[in-house]
Amino acid sequence: MVVQFSQGRHHPLHFRPHTAQSVIMVPPVDFAFNTEASADNEFQNKPSIPGDQVRTRATSEFNAMVNCLSEHGIDVVVMNYQPEEQSTPDAVFPNNWFSTSPNGEITLYPMACENRRREVRQEPLKQVLNQHGYDVINYDELVELSNPDTFLESTGVMVMDHVNRVVYAAISARCDQGLLSHWAAKTGYKVIAFDTHLSSGSPVYHTNVMMSVGETFAVICDDIIDRFERRRVLDSLSSTKEVVTITESQMASFCGNILQLQNQHGERFIAMSQSAFDAFTDEQKTKLSAHGTLLPFDVSTIESIGGGSVRCMLAENFLPRVR
Repeated sequence: MVVQFSQGRHHPLHFRPHTAQSVIMVPPVDFAFNTEASADNEFQNKPSIPGDQVRTRATSEFNAMVNCLSEHGIDVVVMNYQPEEQSTPDAVFPNNWFSTSPNGEITLYPMACENRRREVRQEPLKQVLNQHGYDVINYDELVELSNPDTFLESTGVMVMDHVNRVVYAAISARCDQGLLSHWAAKTGYKVIAFDTHLSSGSPVYHTNVMMSVGETFAVICDDIIDRFERRRVLDSLSSTKEVVTITESQMASFCGNILQLQNQHGERFIAMSQSAFDAFTDEQKTKLSAHGTLLPFDVSTIESIGGGSVRCMLAENFLPRVR
């Protein structure tokens, strides 16, 4: 295996906060059921209403989420784009094609679905970030030269503990272990990779559907982890986090697809969908509330048809401000 990053500033990452104060979101301009993605995404459901109604509802959910996050002091960078002849039905989930670093780098990742690769819009992303006062110094592209059929879908498959520099990853068609190892070697993160098995027998398609890691807490559906690897994962998490375990049924309500954020005043929030909020038990919500104000959003249309939820809609922005 030969893995290459594009030429640029390849120094180790300096200190980064665990929780972002800014997020990048992409509106559901041509949102629709993605047949390509449904091959291994068991969370998707075909719509029962016309496409224009789907997009109207999804847009309403998206705008309400942007407004609420902004009202709580979180800087939301919205990357608008014009619909093209070849649609990008999953563009509302931007966290799968890039990640940002405090040193000004944006890393681009190879995605499994051909129609999702159209979502990569480097120049519009850089322009809107610059307009919001963020400095994009360099793009880094993770490329597997010897085998183009290997993929690593960014923070969809890599759930990061920035405090302890650990990355958790469920191995799947969208998470190649070799690419994961090379990413970790570049960034200096320890890898804890594991196999998963849903009730259907298939692996979970994205790690961030089954688990979330905050500064001082973690939520995880540990039942689907291979039993020989489960203890290693839980021991690692519980050594520094309060661990909240969820069932596979709760995972299906996107209880694992949540994200801790903070505003400029240092106030912590945990963004989640309304369906996840409703599926958490009162005891679990009490535990989570100790780590941040719970912010539930009704994204039921996006969840049901897109097979992803609130965390998938949020690409964390750790880029530096322009001086």
